[in-house]
Amino acid sequence: MVCFSCFSPGGNGERRIEIENGTRSGSRQSADSAGSGRGKDSDDNVNGKGKATLKDTEGNSTRCSGARSFTFLELAAATRGFREVNLIGEGGFGRVYKGRLETGEVVAIKQLDHDGVQGFKEFLVEVLMLSLLHHSKLVTLIGYCTDGDQRLLVYEYMPMGSLEDHLFDLEPKKEPLSWNTRIKVAVGAALGLEHLHCKANPPVIYRDLKSANILLDNDFNPKLSDFGLAKLGPVGDNTHVSTRVMGTYGYCAPEYAMSGKLTLKSDIYSFGVVLLELITGRRAIDCSKKQGEQNLIAWSRPFLRDRRKFTQLVDPLLQGRFPVRCLHHAIAITAMCLQEQPTFRPLIGDVVVALEYLSSQSNSYEVHNSRIHSSLPRSSSKQDSDIFSRESDYRRSATSV
Repeated sequence: MVCFSCFSPGGNGERRIEIENGTRSGSRQSADSAGSGRGKDSDDNVNGKGKATLKDTEGNSTRCSGARSFTFLELAAATRGFREVNLIGEGGFGRVYKGRLETGEVVAIKQLDHDGVQGFKEFLVEVLMLSLLHHSKLVTLIGYCTDGDQRLLVYEYMPMGSLEDHLFDLEPKKEPLSWNTRIKVAVGAALGLEHLHCKANPPVIYRDLKSANILLDNDFNPKLSDFGLAKLGPVGDNTHVSTRVMGTYGYCAPEYAMSGKLTLKSDIYSFGVVLLELITGRRAIDCSKKQGEQNLIAWSRPFLRDRRKFTQLVDPLLQGRFPVRCLHHAIAITAMCLQEQPTFRPLIGDVVVALEYLSSQSNSYEVHNSRIHSSLPRSSSKQDSDIFSRESDYRRSATSV
């Protein structure tokens, strides 16, 4: 996947984060970050040294805590010498291994590839952000390693991998995500983003929201991962943070890609792209498709503008198994997030409220539908599909956004 080259801004706020005391070389978070570039920048999140402190307006400092320092030998033992059998992912920063600590805890361990595209600043920002930010919808950083020139990050293990793994290029026997699971993932990701935008002080701009960075547990509860590109948002009278552009092509907001002006609304656009991926089952950028269909946003525009074409957007793998009214609402939320003008995009708090309502409606639909099916004789999958199709046709004619 083609990605923009990078930078991080010099924040102009009353609060700032400094990194003190350290060395060179580093890593970012998820194996799915392949393709993000790096560049030299004057980032207020990091000044190229080593331990993280948060400074307020009075100059008081708060040390980052919670992340444990591991030796390289400990992590080598946890992965049995970084054996190939334990490899679970690979990206622009290097490789991710499944490991087991001496305590018995199963973890994911990311090891920097010194020839990769990720750098020490991303490593520092990752440790800094996840040491300061704690939420059930953000992946937990357990620790890190800075032995010699080794740079490794240790995270909680997310057994179902990333959202990307369950949306695209599925093997024939792999079950696609149901409509309700897709909405569940959307709600969880929105809650994680809400914590960054509304609860963190100063607010944090994620800057790399994409399906590859949404990790899933055994129950498909999502957590945001990979905070190496995160930026402190504007504070006071500032409206944006100015940066060189960095992120993944296809997810970046147009005004950020063109001007380098980064705001919280930049994340909202990226979230809209993820919502569209959830609805359509298509990648943001897919060069394997024919001309005119490779860019998801461009391909979807005619469908988003015509309510009669909404159902044509839906992932064919769902086989009509979705409530049409909920689809209309989901598309309305998506379209608002994808507005060209950032001021027209909603706040993440409003998105959360809308998606939680949508989730409740989708769950009600599933319960109602299961009762209908339990009273019907056992039928073949084709007959089941026909039932859903007839119900969808009825709902389509009877409802509107």
